[in-house]
Amino acid sequence: MIRTALVTGASSGIGREVARALVDRGYRVLGTTRNPAALSDDSRVAGVEYLTLDLEDRTSIEACARAAGDVDVLVNNAGESQMGPLEELPLDAIDRLFQVNVLGAIQLTQLLLPGMRARGYGRVVMVGSMLASFPLAFRSSYVATKCALKGFASAARRELSPFGVWLTTVEPGTIATGIGDRRSRYIGAGSPYTPDYTTVSKAMQRNEDRGIQASAVAELVVAAIEADRPKPLYARGNMAPLVFTVRRLAPRAFTEKMTSRFHGLK
Repeated sequence: MIRTALVTGASSGIGREVARALVDRGYRVLGTTRNPAALSDDSRVAGVEYLTLDLEDRTSIEACARAAGDVDVLVNNAGESQMGPLEELPLDAIDRLFQVNVLGAIQLTQLLLPGMRARGYGRVVMVGSMLASFPLAFRSSYVATKCALKGFASAARRELSPFGVWLTTVEPGTIATGIGDRRSRYIGAGSPYTPDYTTVSKAMQRNEDRGIQASAVAELVVAAIEADRPKPLYARGNMAPLVFTVRRLAPRAFTEKMTSRFHGLK
């Protein structure tokens, strides 16, 4: 049976590599982007059918679900990266981030779940971030959205697994996709947070320059999709097996300090 997969944010980074990997494995792949007509040849993946999706627009989400039809696999990958001191984050920027990263993904999931349940098969993968497990200063809004995605998936797993539909979360570590160049940044001129913000920003850029490739994350997403009983959480990058073991065994204060020091904060 040929399964149909819908991958959001399929024009770059992780989404593009997931779409490519699924095409190679024989899936019918629908990839979303805000404007398919504007995609360059370099951004397109052979074999992918592109659909319009603007996660800020609930009407666009409904239209995308209708256009997709019966979907067996949903990879909620599209999103925005944001950075700034909590005190200085504009509320409208936080609103937009939660709509794009959380509420849009949940609405799309809700629209596709009835068909998965009725057919007795479905896989929903939330592409999160290891920052949800290891929160970092100046990333509070972004961390909160990734925690929310993981919370929805983890809590709803038991609701849907009896129907053959499995929800799971994939948490990548630092990825070399150039996402730092597209990150929304908010910090005021003369902000008292500037020294520490600059330290974290430089550390993140250094780590991203030498991060894992998007294709490595795509491999993990495919593994989650094709597992008979997908695990609640998959992680790769930033020495994931080691640091998750430390997180499980060590006091929470220790892991918080470890994350801060890894990014240059004392």
